[in-house]
Amino acid sequence: MELLFINACVREGSRTKRLADKLLSVLNKSYEEVDLKDIIFPVVDESFLNERDRLSSENKFDAPMFKWAKQFAEAEEIVIAAPYWDLSFPASLKQYLEQVNVVGLTFKYTKEGVPIGLCRAGRIYVVTTAGGHFVPEEYGFGYIKALAEGYYGIRDVRLISAVGLDVLGSDAEAILSSAENKIGLIKEKSR
Repeated sequence: MELLFINACVREGSRTKRLADKLLSVLNKSYEEVDLKDIIFPVVDESFLNERDRLSSENKFDAPMFKWAKQFAEAEEIVIAAPYWDLSFPASLKQYLEQVNVVGLTFKYTKEGVPIGLCRAGRIYVVTTAGGHFVPEEYGFGYIKALAEGYYGIRDVRLISAVGLDVLGSDAEAILSSAENKIGLIKEKSR
């Protein structure tokens, strides 16, 4: 699969989705979309983990529980659209990532316990918006970047953001338009 689009936007008229749509248009590739608002993920509890570990150790990756991890690992490029709220991204994205983190599919460990990425993707774009300016990287983009680089083997992790959209006196439309203009330059920079 050429491109995987992970959509963690839940609101009608989402500003994050607007920026993601612009990026998808600029990238101009066919893509598969995973719309997280339409998925009820299983609870990651002890029985889930035991089953996942058992199936993984037996290399039974055709099991339905590995659907998301297989799709993620096979993507050549990934776009994640996730608004920044309550000091992080939506919980559905964390639930999705719990499904993606599978030893033997998205990463493996060396004998020393160091993770080695198994994903095909060469790049992940993380698209986000925030109403305010307090957007500590480690709670949103930084978390995804750490997983991508440290586990999945994806070294090119790029942030596209528009922040301060709801700050009194801000021109939200101008901020979004500026972000869209920067997205429009992406194709030219990657040549």
